[in-house]
Amino acid sequence: MAPKIDPSPASTIGQLARNVLEPLAPLELAESWDNVGLLAGDESAPCSGLLLCIDLSEAVIAEACKLGANLVMAYHPPLFKPISRLVTSSTATDRLMWLAISKGLAVYSMHTALDAAEGGTNDVLARIVGLVEVEPLTYVPTGPGEKKLVTFVPAEQLEAVAEAVFRAGAGRIGDYEKCSYRLAGEGTFFGTDSTKPAVGRRGRLEHVPEIRFECVVPAGRVATVVEAMCRAHPYEEPAFDVYPLDRRLVGGMGRVGRLKTPETLAALASGLSRRIGARCAQVVGRPNRKLSRVAVYVGAAGRLPLESPLSPGLDATVTGEIRHHHALAYLRHDQCAIALGHWASERPVLAVLQKRIRAAVGALPVRVSRADRDPFAPVKG
Repeated sequence: MAPKIDPSPASTIGQLARNVLEPLAPLELAESWDNVGLLAGDESAPCSGLLLCIDLSEAVIAEACKLGANLVMAYHPPLFKPISRLVTSSTATDRLMWLAISKGLAVYSMHTALDAAEGGTNDVLARIVGLVEVEPLTYVPTGPGEKKLVTFVPAEQLEAVAEAVFRAGAGRIGDYEKCSYRLAGEGTFFGTDSTKPAVGRRGRLEHVPEIRFECVVPAGRVATVVEAMCRAHPYEEPAFDVYPLDRRLVGGMGRVGRLKTPETLAALASGLSRRIGARCAQVVGRPNRKLSRVAVYVGAAGRLPLESPLSPGLDATVTGEIRHHHALAYLRHDQCAIALGHWASERPVLAVLQKRIRAAVGALPVRVSRADRDPFAPVKG
């Protein structure tokens, strides 16, 4: 749940973005190609209201202005790539950004950050499908890039070296500082005639009691920390290693789980279409196929469910849209699929977001857009 913030007019767009929207969909969870967060707007402006939608459109902008909301959370980013101009004659989404800015509206996007987040789009769809024992299809590595520094120091000089690397920015894990691991051992060296060893003598093999010292280092501080370590180290040529560390796996794309009660492909597709109001649902596979283990992936799943380590044992994937060749791939893997429509698969999260945001901001008006529309419509006979 997002933290409570001051719901008074003094609460700004920037505060709402940082204290409420970002915790609900941490930006670090987004795909590298995505463009999430506050895309336009005055962070210092008081927030008068928030309007939630899937796609930013002229109708949504007009609705926000009519309701007096000056912040729009558009799930799909209106801007994906850098742009060189904002002009009214454009037919691309940059025209919508110009229109929003000209109306004094700020625009925020969650997109794949919300897909991966706990309680986000995929979790909402998984609950609608009726899945239990749910887990991500693929996990997302998050957190700052870190390295591990390992060096070997005589016990007498260990604290001096440790303090030097700590001061340079190493050894921080969360709210803890000066974190390290130390292990006693023995080091050996043979100093040639040109050396000036700090311990022992050149020209003979020395055995020296040493402490293996290791600590984490932010990736951007490695050079500074190593330099500090070398200055404090008693050895003329200190031995050290820097290892890359994998980032934490928190949240992930897609979900997979088990239906509480197995049902046929036709029954599941029909029930889902009614529950979320999908107007253009499609199915891949035999309608009478009994389903038990199901994956969900809002938007466009592509081949991801088939390539996941969890793919063996899957009966079906519920997603937004499926390309022709991906449909053929599902059939080759003896799996079914349900395509509810891209917009329709994502839209249910907005009502859930509305409740969670309202709980955090109190009196601030938070509405789900009624002007937001699925661009596809069924053919009427």
